[in-house]
Amino acid sequence: MSNQDRFKRAEFAAMLGIIINILLAIVKWGIGIYAGSRALVADAVHSASDVAGSFAVYLGLKAAKQPPDEDHPYGHGKAESIAAIIVAVLLFFVGIEIGKSSVESFFQPIDAPKTIAIVAVILSIVVKELLFRYKYKLGKELNSDALIVNAYEHRSDVYSSIAALAGISCAIIGGKLGIEWLEYADPVAGLIVSLMVIKMAWTLGKESIHNTLDHVLHEEDTIELRRVVEEFTEVKQIDQLHAREHGHYVIIDLKISVDPYMTVEDGHRVGKRVKKKLLEMNNVQNVFVHINPYNDGEKIIE
Repeated sequence: MSNQDRFKRAEFAAMLGIIINILLAIVKWGIGIYAGSRALVADAVHSASDVAGSFAVYLGLKAAKQPPDEDHPYGHGKAESIAAIIVAVLLFFVGIEIGKSSVESFFQPIDAPKTIAIVAVILSIVVKELLFRYKYKLGKELNSDALIVNAYEHRSDVYSSIAALAGISCAIIGGKLGIEWLEYADPVAGLIVSLMVIKMAWTLGKESIHNTLDHVLHEEDTIELRRVVEEFTEVKQIDQLHAREHGHYVIIDLKISVDPYMTVEDGHRVGKRVKKKLLEMNNVQNVFVHINPYNDGEKIIE
């Protein structure tokens, strides 16, 4: 798959998320106000935050597809990870706001929400779970941090909607049976939603920051890369192989040892062939090869 096709599919997914989240936020907010459900209104705010999240992902994908330039010789792939961090931060503050609103509800008179609130929540659960599955699968296929984090943002909306459904249902039952304390299950659900959103934001943000800080693939993840290099008989040993993640692709720093009596030209030719072979792999953007003289099994790292 070409980079252009990759970004077209990723941008379509981000735009689809924006449109669906706008529609869901409007529907849940309107019904939440009409039905008198604080949990549903909180859930609507969560969906509205997903709009900002999907938009951040869209902008990140736009930036990431720009080719390398003089100021960014390694490309712009980290823009996706930065977008993922922005989404996580937005999600965190939304969780705080939902929790604050829910806590305030305990100190106000409350009525059980109308039954129509349940319909809106169930619709949200179905739509957001389908959106999660679509974006997660596509994110894994395209190796996009931004899409994967955005997918889990949709999954957090599923969890929050399930919590809202439980709270709304209990509050309605309490209203019909005259059990006043049970009517507070609605804001309790809103508080549970906020804690779930904050936890997910922390987890996703921590992972995205880790990927942004020049994270290199672990040794078990470079087995295929090493196998490709070792196919060349001229390569006596691999002295060092660092594959740095830059969003959806990796940059490889490679040091290999060759016959010390090989000419500089022949050594250079081996390096070019190794680089060309590695660049044929889907997720490799660039390769820097350093040639060392083989010295009886001693690895040269400098």
